Amino acid sequence: MHTDKIRNQLSQTLRVTHFDSLGKRYQGKVRDTYELGDKLILVTTDRISAFDYVLRQTIPFKGQVLNRLAAYFFEATRDIVPNHVVSVPDPNVTIAKKCEPSPLEFVVRAYLVGHAWRTYCTGARVLCGKNLPDGLRENDRLPEPILTPTTKAHEGHDEDISREEVIAQGVMDADTFDALEAISLKLFGRGTEMAAAQGLILVDTKYEFGQTYGGDYVLIDEVHTPDSSRYFYQAPYETLLRQGNPQQQLSKEFVREWLMACGFAGKAGQTVPDMPDEFLTQVSARYIELFESVSGQEFAPDTHPDPESRIREALSLYQ
Repeated sequence: MHTDKIRNQLSQTLRVTHFDSLGKRYQGKVRDTYELGDKLILVTTDRISAFDYVLRQTIPFKGQVLNRLAAYFFEATRDIVPNHVVSVPDPNVTIAKKCEPSPLEFVVRAYLVGHAWRTYCTGARVLCGKNLPDGLRENDRLPEPILTPTTKAHEGHDEDISREEVIAQGVMDADTFDALEAISLKLFGRGTEMAAAQGLILVDTKYEFGQTYGGDYVLIDEVHTPDSSRYFYQAPYETLLRQGNPQQQLSKEFVREWLMACGFAGKAGQTVPDMPDEFLTQVSARYIELFESVSGQEFAPDTHPDPESRIREALSLYQ
């Protein structure tokens, strides 16, 4: 449905921004962040990362999908925990409260898949201090959702860490960790309900929190987007599981699988392959499909030929 628009946008994606009048730019894996007093201007680009590497190519409309879907879920979970959103002046931009980010990512898993499955296959039965039962198959539902936090690496890979290690290493005190774990599980419950209403299964996701200058923790970064979450289609789940076939999923895991098939898994000495235009088009279509499937809304992309100039105009009041 969006294929022609995607192909036309392949040469007009947003890889990086240069808004010097906004101040210093911090370039993350996907977002360009500008500090402006007590606020942050977060520009979600079309960059894509896998195995903690930013790939050379960009995905049409990916930034719009992530930013708009995050805004949708931030609003839908505001009653569980406050978030950092002030306004969304452009499809790729969020104005947010400035916070001190937590040093942890709060990853919640309800199914044995992805990193958890790869760890399980090594024979490990403990993940981030959580015991996993024997005899599980790939994509099996876990007895209950579990929190498997990771440290945030400025370079290289994020590392799994247990609650006990978090406290022993002084990364976070026990009361704060337990409070954020409880919030994460409530958020996951809300995400699970919203996904089920759309015929989807929320498989796993990550949450990030930041501390405001008043000392309170708020939800930051993104929530329940395809970059931070994995979804299965609900209807075929049991049949595919019983047959031992791969699940129909909405996430960027298929990008990781493509990279691994091309000999890249983020390990030293491996070369990152370039994705052909046809695959880039498929990736973009998957992101759009997830937006529409999860939100129940039609995705109307902004096809401006120069996204950076469009964003510059939207931010003119801040420059």
